Amino acid sequence: MEEEGTIEKIAGPLVVANNMRGCEMYEVIKVGEEGLLGETIRLNGDFAYIQVYEDTTGLKPNEPVVRTKSPLSVELGPGILKNFYDGVQRPLKAIKAKVGDYIERGVYVEALDRTNKWQFTATAEEGCEVEGGDILGVVQESKVIEHKILVPPAIRGKLLELKEGEFTVQDCIGRVQTDKGDVELQMMQKWPVRHGRPYKDKLDPEVPLLTGQRINDTFFPIAKGGTGAIPGGFGTGKTVMQHQLARWADARVIVYVGCGERGNEMTEVLEDFPKLIDPYSGETLMERSTLIANTSNMPVAAREASIYTGITIAEYYRDMGYDVAIQADSTSRWAEALREISGRLEEMPGEEGYPAYLATRLSDFYERAGRVKVICSESEDRIGSVSIVGAVSPPGGDFSEPVTQNTLRVVGDFWALDSTLADRRHFPAISWLRSYSLYSEYLGDWFAKSVASDFMEQREEMMGLLQKESELQEIVQLVGADALPPRERGTLEVARMIREDFLQQNAYHDIDSFCSLEKQYLMAKAILQWYDSVKDAIDGAIGVDKLERMRIKDAMARMKYIPNKGFRAKYDEIMSAMKAEFEELRAIEADVA
Repeated sequence: MEEEGTIEKIAGPLVVANNMRGCEMYEVIKVGEEGLLGETIRLNGDFAYIQVYEDTTGLKPNEPVVRTKSPLSVELGPGILKNFYDGVQRPLKAIKAKVGDYIERGVYVEALDRTNKWQFTATAEEGCEVEGGDILGVVQESKVIEHKILVPPAIRGKLLELKEGEFTVQDCIGRVQTDKGDVELQMMQKWPVRHGRPYKDKLDPEVPLLTGQRINDTFFPIAKGGTGAIPGGFGTGKTVMQHQLARWADARVIVYVGCGERGNEMTEVLEDFPKLIDPYSGETLMERSTLIANTSNMPVAAREASIYTGITIAEYYRDMGYDVAIQADSTSRWAEALREISGRLEEMPGEEGYPAYLATRLSDFYERAGRVKVICSESEDRIGSVSIVGAVSPPGGDFSEPVTQNTLRVVGDFWALDSTLADRRHFPAISWLRSYSLYSEYLGDWFAKSVASDFMEQREEMMGLLQKESELQEIVQLVGADALPPRERGTLEVARMIREDFLQQNAYHDIDSFCSLEKQYLMAKAILQWYDSVKDAIDGAIGVDKLERMRIKDAMARMKYIPNKGFRAKYDEIMSAMKAEFEELRAIEADVA
């Protein structure tokens, strides 16, 4: 029998219900005559404080409040990919088919289609011992992702029966004999969103998550299982950067969470992702993606649900052994929702009105990232990862505000977007002076083995040149570049080439949008080789003006538009032309002398 309470008070998205003794924290509640979805966030005697994930306009005191006796959970199984969900995992396409273009209050649609049949191919053998995380079989969920049907984490025992054929996600595909009796297995399982899925062991961040973006991969790399933040003011390119990472990162599965973003930005994602071609498979990007849309005009409480829904789905695909990347845009909107709910609860506010537990909530979310050995039988050593990149939207681009500062403390990569760079149309507008990566020291060995032994040395040299340029700019503003010694003028010129020819990258260019790691290395090598030759030429009394007007610089500026596939041959041509032009300059100087 359902247990009911009654509405006592309504304060925006917060509803206080009476006669709720026995209710548990984070239990899902159906509020009012329409059964609006909510979740308990505080208990006080007979009163339950419920944050409602739908519009509460029109609710009245004494309307019924019904307990479900279960926590907020997501449905995990075939059908997640290629789907668009709202913050509480209701499929938007199915909602549209049911009620039209406008989402009605109280509408309920199951997250996974109960009528669709999937071809299940068994890989486990009847009679064997299985435990949570073991693979029972596979379903071809999309053209590029094979969905592995897993034993739910809490189950261990003897596999009595396992069927093959076409099944819905609710059909029984097998039975396991456990200590507590036989358990039927389905292709679908439910998991509470606020509890991270278990794993055996968390591994060191020794493998990079390659993004095809030069400033990310070369300057501030992120590891698989790592965490990153992209803070920046309005118009600095956060959303485009998130789209680039979603499109080009070498993760097998992408989970994109639009948390409280503007409706037009989420509409762009919903329209563009099905058209984008996945560079790794040649199919559309949606074949390995799922989108969770929670726009700024939706109820604020659902922003928190969307974050947890996204990370739980990501952990599920991680358990299959996949590398998963989750893009959260933006965590600031989630923090604003926490601030509003905290105000409704009349809690003591922290800095700038945010709740005192803001740092804890942020760290709990980011700590669910990681590259791990997943739970399964000892006979299998399956590794998967969840990498999290969250956009942060500080008001006025002020990085000292609480959300940015608390995020900075828990993430390994800090890609600080600079409004000055954005105003100069330098994109990605990631500041090389304010950003950092804590993964560089862990990833050095991988780059040395997989790319080149001097990859990290080149990175350090370029970073040093940009730092030197920043110091020289103060002098230049006072006396002008022409007053500098020749070596310093050469430093300014190579720093300009690093900024404009290497770090600038056009997200909308067919070729420049993605840059392979080999191409990044060779581009940097060409620029630094030019600088080494310039220093030798200056020592040989060749004028800086002549060096700044070298023809080879035009070819180097166009390197980014050379396709990745044939870049090595073009690089050799550029290096030969560079050597010849320097020799020509020396010969001319010798004749003059």
